[in-house]
Amino acid sequence: METQPAFQALSGLAREIGALPPSLGPVRVIGIDGHAGSGKTTFAGALSEALGGAPVLRLDDVASHAELFDWVGRLRAQVLEPLAAGRPAHWAPYDWVERRFGPERVLEPGPVLLVEGVGAGRRALRPHLARLLWMETPRAKSWGRGRSRDGRELSDFWDGWERAELAHFTDDPSRPFADTLVRQSSTGYEWTSGAAATAGSATSVTEGDGSPKA
Repeated sequence: METQPAFQALSGLAREIGALPPSLGPVRVIGIDGHAGSGKTTFAGALSEALGGAPVLRLDDVASHAELFDWVGRLRAQVLEPLAAGRPAHWAPYDWVERRFGPERVLEPGPVLLVEGVGAGRRALRPHLARLLWMETPRAKSWGRGRSRDGRELSDFWDGWERAELAHFTDDPSRPFADTLVRQSSTGYEWTSGAAATAGSATSVTEGDGSPKA
């Protein structure tokens, strides 16, 4: 087990990731999962920088209003299958304001791809991951951050999102399968890797969260 401050952890984590065998064709796919509002996007950006600019695929760009979690088929066809064959992936990110998929983007099969978002460690994706990271921020704190960030105008969306996310993680939890737990601290990030990272019950959404209040 190893826990280190941010400036050491991210460089060390980047070295570990670079040494992993490819998990999808020539690509090392790294999943970054956690509750909405847990800091996945910010952490992914920092880790990408530590990796020398590794591309980040945001699952918010793959999901849609109609398919909050039913996007696996689209991700497989547009991204996973091409990369597995060593070909560039062609995919269209979703515009949450316009409620439609936007212009196509190209994702080259590079050494490392960071996939961040709720569901990055789901059972359909885990066979393709070289490593799964879980943002160890409690559910209530994460959702509170998200609501505060998005404001009252998206309150109704968050009501629906919370129900959908809870149902997803109840049926298909990611944390019990995480290789690394990531925590934000006053100085940046700390990470724990090893047996402690994979401890947990398959019925637990986030350790210590407690039961949801309906």
